[in-house]
Amino acid sequence: MTDTPTQLFIGGAWLDAVDGATMPVDDPATGEILCDIADAGPQDARLAEEAAVQAQQEWARTAPRARSEILRRAYEIILERTDELAHLMTAEMGKPLAEARGEVAYAAEFFRWFSEEAVRIDGGAGVLPDGRNRMLLSRRPVGPCLLITPWNFPLAMGTRKIGPAIAAGCTMILKPAPQTPLSSLALAAILKEAGLPDGVLNVVTTSRAGEVCEPLLRGGRIRKLSFTGSTAVGRLLLAQSAEAVVRTSMELGGNAPFIVFEDADLDKAVDGAMVAKMRNMGEACTAANRFFLHHSVAEEFGRRLAERMGALVVGPGTRDGVEVGPLIDRTGRGKVEALVADAVERGARVLVGGRTQEGPGCFYPPTVLTDVSPESRLMDTEIFGPVAAILTFDDEDEVIRRANDTPWGLVGYVFTEGLDRALRVSERLEVGMVGLNTGLVSNPAAPFGGVKQSGLGREGGRVGIDEFLEYQYLAVPVR
Repeated sequence: MTDTPTQLFIGGAWLDAVDGATMPVDDPATGEILCDIADAGPQDARLAEEAAVQAQQEWARTAPRARSEILRRAYEIILERTDELAHLMTAEMGKPLAEARGEVAYAAEFFRWFSEEAVRIDGGAGVLPDGRNRMLLSRRPVGPCLLITPWNFPLAMGTRKIGPAIAAGCTMILKPAPQTPLSSLALAAILKEAGLPDGVLNVVTTSRAGEVCEPLLRGGRIRKLSFTGSTAVGRLLLAQSAEAVVRTSMELGGNAPFIVFEDADLDKAVDGAMVAKMRNMGEACTAANRFFLHHSVAEEFGRRLAERMGALVVGPGTRDGVEVGPLIDRTGRGKVEALVADAVERGARVLVGGRTQEGPGCFYPPTVLTDVSPESRLMDTEIFGPVAAILTFDDEDEVIRRANDTPWGLVGYVFTEGLDRALRVSERLEVGMVGLNTGLVSNPAAPFGGVKQSGLGREGGRVGIDEFLEYQYLAVPVR
């Protein structure tokens, strides 16, 4: 931990908070304090805003190839330091080292992807229908951005937002989650080493998010907000962004249905369930929450899933062989405990797990519930923990109606061997992404995002850079 930055990163310099405030970063596996870091306040936010605004014009004029090469160098540095970054991530948020290494590779890939997109920003030209004017279209950076990232994928959520902003020519203020700021600070150091000019990226760590972010959004100098987090916080930020008409993209909550039809390959379905449910201990917006199983396969699927979940090794992420680390904090674990208790009170049966482990840390065992009542709170709450809730269905129309009966629409999972059904059901699901016979949908080359209250806009893929660009139309008379 001694080499990890613990100060704010503003204008290319490492700074203490103006008022000297600090905040602790905890290890969720032990409850011990890893270190204390700078805790920014409104004055620090104004300094970061000024740095971003001052750097914007020159950065926007920087050649696309130069921006591309900075991202490419940062990509290579991240991969060179995989073990170092993985250990840092495991220390601050708990995921097992093997999974943390996977996230480092995933995070780096966003920089490689957007390094390639930086040199492909195009426009258009043509004669308008009345023949009087030519139309020239160019795309330009939207301007200084505020990027707010969550704690569950602390490195990848940073690169997924920073990558397209750099590629587009935007300057940034990054506010990482207070539980996991160290990965973001390490990322800032890497980008500085890769040659990113001072002021283009500014990192403001804080426990006072409202005091820091609201003035930035209302002030009129920040032109873009990109937020990943809960729907409740997203609504609040949208309201704050309205005053200055700040352009927004939101990746919010999920309540993913996992549908297994009677013709599904159960080996594929159980494998897919393990990924869709247990990635990051279930602390993912893409996590499968509601398992809808055709009644003919429900018992066998539940038995197999309980066996697989029950065999997972739970413990500190740094320990060899551990497959499930702690939840992020006691509040997160308490929420999971309460949701399971509510489901059991309403008649659910526990096939495996269901009881909190004793001892230090925020651990909760992988849990499978069956005979879950549709009235249970976990049916309309994002669980964010290692709990699979099983319900049964009889026909296609019924399960689609129940799957869509939620304000969220991020991702859905469908398991069937029938092509017609696969396409038909996927098209009827009210989600932004579908995993068809797979439990993993996230990929830097694919557009990530949802519908309804799961968000606005898309991240990643060819369209990911669009969120940071705006069009200018130039009319030229035809002589």
